[in-house]
Amino acid sequence: MELFSAQNVVKNYNKFRALSEVSISVAEGSIFGLLGPNGAGKTTLIRIINQITAPDSGKLEFKGRPLKADDVFRIGYLPEERGLYKKMKVGEQALYLAQLKGMSRRDAMKQLKYWFEKFEITPWWDKKVMELSKGMQQKVQFICTVLHQPELLIFDEPFSGFDPINADLLKNEILQLRDKGATIIFSTHNMASVEELCDHIALIDKSKKILDGPTQEIRQQYKSNIFEVEYRGDYDKLTRNLGNDYQILSNEPSETAQKLAVQFVNGSTPNELLRGLLEHVEILSFNEIIPSMNDVFIKVVTENKQN
Repeated sequence: MELFSAQNVVKNYNKFRALSEVSISVAEGSIFGLLGPNGAGKTTLIRIINQITAPDSGKLEFKGRPLKADDVFRIGYLPEERGLYKKMKVGEQALYLAQLKGMSRRDAMKQLKYWFEKFEITPWWDKKVMELSKGMQQKVQFICTVLHQPELLIFDEPFSGFDPINADLLKNEILQLRDKGATIIFSTHNMASVEELCDHIALIDKSKKILDGPTQEIRQQYKSNIFEVEYRGDYDKLTRNLGNDYQILSNEPSETAQKLAVQFVNGSTPNELLRGLLEHVEILSFNEIIPSMNDVFIKVVTENKQN
């Protein structure tokens, strides 16, 4: 079931087109990756979803009906540029922001107690934001984003400034929020996090959506018939007898044997390649190399810039 959709969204700033007929569909209970290089239009779309700015044309729907002004109370937004008041006390500010999202003081205090204890930051309650490290401030802002239990969460570079331990903590919290029913739009340049977290992605470049689909299907779509083979045997004999249907890309020593990267061409199949290898060497492992999202991102954006 679809929780949010944007259809043919256009946004111009004077003569600059930030978004050109962009459409996305975000399934309920999913993590949706909104990707693109700097200046592609991602932040503009996020600002439109949050009703910070309005599109010039196009439709926005939330739960199957037009997005309304009070839907902002059902959305939580963690911007890339954090926005806490530096001289305000942490607890006082978190309580203030919770009430801005429509929470009663009593409910806000109950939820803040839960999250401050969970993140082990209760001693920070009476400290000013300016006294905290960048990572500590981001923990506070994350809590402020999720506190009112929004149906749609938007995280823009949520791991920026976090050490690996706290980044992992945040990843687990995001997955738990998804498992409890939240729908998440996740914008990042960290493609390893996209592979780990995102069910579906859309890639925007130069104001247009140029790629859209389930994450794993997209990785499969861009594979190029390359296999990694770990083997024991005579490399020279192997190359003399393998034939012209395969191109060897690399051959390097591994801990126990040799590791070969080979691409098959001319309509050959993996089974034919494996049979050809078995005639000449001992095979220890045989795996197809599926491109990472980082590889896909670079390939698609590079090709788009050449068009």
